[in-house]
Amino acid sequence: MEHKLEYVLPQDIERRSFEIIERELGGRPIPAEIKPIVMRAIHTTADFDYLDNLYFSGSAVETALSALENGATIVTDTNMARAGINKAALARHGCECVCYMADEDVAAAAKAAGCTRAAASADKAAKLGGDVIYAVGNAPTALVRLCEHIGRGSFKPALVIGAPVGFVNVVQAKEMLIASGIPCIVARGRKGGSNVAAAICNALLYMLDDKMRITR
Repeated sequence: MEHKLEYVLPQDIERRSFEIIERELGGRPIPAEIKPIVMRAIHTTADFDYLDNLYFSGSAVETALSALENGATIVTDTNMARAGINKAALARHGCECVCYMADEDVAAAAKAAGCTRAAASADKAAKLGGDVIYAVGNAPTALVRLCEHIGRGSFKPALVIGAPVGFVNVVQAKEMLIASGIPCIVARGRKGGSNVAAAICNALLYMLDDKMRITR
């Protein structure tokens, strides 16, 4: 079987990809306030399951956009997710993105406490001031520790993105996050990953770009 390649200019690849996604949706309606996030998750993964497994708590998107507009810090649980977040978009809105997983103090704290670095990273992030968006694409232990902080009132992030991927405690940690009552966007089930966490962050940043263009 011959596969004929379609020549597409580099600057048009993303636009064409979104056109294909829109066509394959077959007119299925998606609420306007979440559509850019759902579309970018599908674009990143080529997986239409994200139509149904992305959960948005009430006002999660609005809360996240407000935090980003105020110069939020995005904390990721992997350097891969951090690398995937658009640095120019962060800079446009006075935001920054950090990952503590490779920090020596986090490694030492994890060893002393007998916990994962992801959990120790959540402990470190809990000491941050200002608005924080915590994006988890790998470690369910990060979600569990975040829920513990939220339950104690020692950390109140503006938004938690719960998209760890895998089989052990992944589904349970995501459902725990939803039950916490904190604003969240969650990839329910086993699917997710650092690429999905980064895609959700980018979608929010681009939505803020659009919002700022409209209000100017």
